[in-house]
Amino acid sequence: MKFCTSDTHFFHDSLLGTNQFAPRPFKNVNEMNQIIIDNWNNKVGENDIVYHLGDIALYFTKPQRDAYQAILEILLQLHGHLILIKGNHDNRDLFKYLENNNYEFNGLPKFQFHDVGVLLKYNHRQYYLTHYPLMLGIAPQIINLHGHIHHYSVPIKENINVGVDAPELDYLEKKPKFGAPLNFHEIEEIVAKKTIKYPGRK
Repeated sequence: MKFCTSDTHFFHDSLLGTNQFAPRPFKNVNEMNQIIIDNWNNKVGENDIVYHLGDIALYFTKPQRDAYQAILEILLQLHGHLILIKGNHDNRDLFKYLENNNYEFNGLPKFQFHDVGVLLKYNHRQYYLTHYPLMLGIAPQIINLHGHIHHYSVPIKENINVGVDAPELDYLEKKPKFGAPLNFHEIEEIVAKKTIKYPGRK
């Protein structure tokens, strides 16, 4: 099965509490990290594929290698093969570190990497998976799955925020637990309901 998520922001302590941008009501980053891991693994199977659309973690410590190692240890606890699309808080050195510690199981690597995005076909529709929301113009069969804007939403039916704290999650009949990636049945449900709210362009 395929899943999609964004903006896990592991270790990002300034998001804790009641900030205005992306509030996370956890006592500390260890609690936040563990809740995301648990909710992820309760939904995603070992051999599933998860597209992570950027901003994996935000962790500043010295030497930098220690931060990369801590992030790697988190990612190794997550079920599935992870296809990582670079966000504004992900740097190439982190991706290189993950690549140097990559491994294969069941014929696929644990990590795959993309700087910009991935074009994916599902159920006769094309999805363009990116970190930043895109304005695709008149492209009725293309949906942009993105993250980056946290609890904001682009008021256009073709743009679907799949971040862990996205407002689009409220379109779902059964809202996923915090940090659990969305499967494409859920994404199709969001697409259908957002199209009703914002019929817009044909």
